[in-house]
Amino acid sequence: MSALLVTAAPARALRLGPVTPEAYRAFLAARSTGPDGPSFLQLPAWARVKDGWSHQLIGWGPEGGALTGAALVLLRPFPGTRKYFAYLPEGPVADWADPDLDGWLDPLLKHLRASGAFAVRIGPGPAFRRWDAATLKASTGPGRRLADVLAGEVDPLGTAVAERLRARGWRRCGGESEDGADAQPRFVYQVPLTGRAPDDLWTGLNQEWRRNVRKARKSGVEITVGSAADLPEFYRLLRVTEERDGFRLGRSLAYYERQYAVLNAEHPGRMKLYLARHEGEILAAHTMVTVGRRVWYQTGASADHRREVRPSNALQWRMMLDAHAAGADVYDLRGVPSTLDPDDRAHGLLRWKLGTGGQVVETLGEWEIPLQGTTNHTLHRAFQAYLARR
Repeated sequence: MSALLVTAAPARALRLGPVTPEAYRAFLAARSTGPDGPSFLQLPAWARVKDGWSHQLIGWGPEGGALTGAALVLLRPFPGTRKYFAYLPEGPVADWADPDLDGWLDPLLKHLRASGAFAVRIGPGPAFRRWDAATLKASTGPGRRLADVLAGEVDPLGTAVAERLRARGWRRCGGESEDGADAQPRFVYQVPLTGRAPDDLWTGLNQEWRRNVRKARKSGVEITVGSAADLPEFYRLLRVTEERDGFRLGRSLAYYERQYAVLNAEHPGRMKLYLARHEGEILAAHTMVTVGRRVWYQTGASADHRREVRPSNALQWRMMLDAHAAGADVYDLRGVPSTLDPDDRAHGLLRWKLGTGGQVVETLGEWEIPLQGTTNHTLHRAFQAYLARR
C-alpha cells in the first residue's frame, strides 16, 4: 500500500495511509467470519452510495506486516472552505481491545487533519449493554425507558473503550442521552443464529408472531426475492409507510437504486429486496444486506390495506430463515427506540421486533472530536449547529 510512515510510540512504528480497494476488501473479508464482523457501512461500495461526500480508504499495520485496521472515511466539505467533516460510519474496523489504542488512533487523526478534516466522528465497534426480549417485555410501563432496566449483560470492552475515548477528549454525540444525535442507531435489535436450528428460531418467536406467520401462509401470502425493477414499488410503499408511521427518512428512489446497484456490483447478492404478494399485489417489501456472516434487515415498507394477512411478519420470517441457511451468525433488525412506554407511538416498533425473541443491543454510539486548531473548533461548532437545524 502507498502510505505515510508515522511513529506511534518509540517501540512501535505504524504504517498508515491510503490503501487500494482490493487490499481494503481483502482485509474486511478476513474480519467477516463472526457476529462482530465489519458493518456494511464500512464497505468500499458504501462511498458510492453517499452522494455529496468524497472519501478515503485508509489502512494501517506494523511496518512490513499485514493490515491490522482499516477505515472508510466519508468527507463532507464545509461550504466556502477547503475543510472537511470526517465521518467513519460504524467504523473504523480495528482492534478495539488493543491496549495501545493511541498507537493507531492518534496517527489516524493526524492523517485526517493533514487531509483537511476539522472534526472526526467515529462509531466504535464494541457493544455496551444487552437486554433480552423477555426482560424488556416484562418491564414495559408508563414513562419507562431502557435505562430503567438492569441490563442482562454489560460488555467490559465496550465500557473500557468508552472510558478511554472520553479521557482522550472524544465526546459522545448528543451527550449521554439515550436519544442522542447519532446518525446511526445507538440501540439495535439482534437475533442470534449461531448453533440454532430453524425449529429453534420458530420457538423463539412469541405466540403472536407464530400466529401471524401462520395466518400469512394460510391467506396465501407469497414471498419472493425481487430485482432492481421492483425498487419503484418498494419506494412507493416506503412513502406510504412514512406517512402512516410519522417519520421521514429523506431518501429518494435514486438513492435506493444506487445502493442496490453498487452493493451488488461489489458482491452479487449483497443487497436483496424481498417482496410479499397477496392475490398478485405487492403488500410489503423489505431490504436485506449481507456482509460475511452478518445479515441486516435494513428498510421495510408496507401498504395500508390488507394488513390483516400479515405480510411483514411473513417477510421477516423468510428473511431470517434465509440468513440462517446462508450461515449467518446474527440477524440484525437495526434500530429500535429506547422507550418502554406502551402509550408512546415509537414503542410499537420495539414491541414488533421483541416478538422475534432476540435482544436489544446498545452500541457505544457515535463519538466526535474537533481536531487541533482554533479554526477547526470554530468550524466544528458551526457544523454542529447546521446538523441541529437539519
